[in-house]
Amino acid sequence: MKFEKGTTSRARLLTNDWIKSTLPDLFDFIKLGLPEYDDRLELWRVSLNTKNSKQTIIGEIKLDKAVTKIVDWTKKDLIIKRLNKSRLDKNKDVKKAKNTSLIYPAPIPNKIILGDCIQVLDDFPPDTAQLIITSPPYYNAKPEYSEYIDYQEYLDFLRRVIVRCHNILSEGRFFVINVSPVLIKRVSRNSASKRIPIPFDIHKILDSVGFDFIDDIMWVKPEGAGWNLGRGRRFAADRQPLQYKPVPVTEYILVYRKRTDKLIDWNIRNHYNQELVKESKIVGDYDKTNLWYIHPSHNKYHPATFPDELVSRVIRYYSFEDDLVLDPFGGSGTVARVALQMKRRFLLVEKEPEYFQLMKKTLSPLFSPDLRVDFDIFENDKI
Repeated sequence: MKFEKGTTSRARLLTNDWIKSTLPDLFDFIKLGLPEYDDRLELWRVSLNTKNSKQTIIGEIKLDKAVTKIVDWTKKDLIIKRLNKSRLDKNKDVKKAKNTSLIYPAPIPNKIILGDCIQVLDDFPPDTAQLIITSPPYYNAKPEYSEYIDYQEYLDFLRRVIVRCHNILSEGRFFVINVSPVLIKRVSRNSASKRIPIPFDIHKILDSVGFDFIDDIMWVKPEGAGWNLGRGRRFAADRQPLQYKPVPVTEYILVYRKRTDKLIDWNIRNHYNQELVKESKIVGDYDKTNLWYIHPSHNKYHPATFPDELVSRVIRYYSFEDDLVLDPFGGSGTVARVALQMKRRFLLVEKEPEYFQLMKKTLSPLFSPDLRVDFDIFENDKI
């Protein structure tokens, strides 16, 4: 979509005027992000960032399509709280730099927690996780009802989870998410099905929260794996032009890095234990392209499980031994099981009691007596 020249400048000007009138005492501490147009909502978004050395998003302003007025904004109290927290975090970083140049993770033991990850993750400190690997719940995947009012509510939910993951992930470490477009089947013969490009909307969220895009790895399944969706059957039957729809046999493994001005080798050189770095070195064969051929996994107790092979590759390429691997949507516990096999710690959160009990039943026999693993239930805002 094309806009007249000067549109982004007007958006910045309007936003600056709003800050001066609404938050005059904070004007010198806030830096505007790049104005971006939201095609879905037909409005402009301007992020409010801090001016300190580690910029943090503390709010957002929304403007109408014509950029003539502000239509929505983050609450003033919340902006102030986030700005104050950013100042405290900056002071902590300065103290860390003075005391040591080594990177020490938070000493979190292995945990599997029953609860809402949005609430649970708020209780964990910075540097809790050194790798996040997850696959979010599908958008309205259950045919008998809609889990979210609309697609925007689903994306807002994912944003809240990703913000909390960003807060507790160590600087410069990786967030890996398995996601794919979702097919919404037609409701009648006279209506069309719709395929929602979830990976591309999730990219916008990750970028705005503070992650840099690194790689798009394609998980390639055996041919015919997507026929159960019914996509492509009409074309296969009559071969009419315009009706061609390929059967999807891939999913995205999107790799992001928590935004930092430090290069990747900073995490290697400043690791607190160089022996662990040596032990984690990748030897033997490895994936040379972004096409990963992996058979899907099946579990009669869970409809969508990670293949062990997929998780092991991610852990192998993006973490060191003894790192903590986080999955905010724990599911059947694949990440915990594979992390344990690869000498990593783990933190899983799952809100469904039946899956929490499944993990407790299937994973407990794998833990040796000297390995501490906590199965916790989140309640009353405490773990």
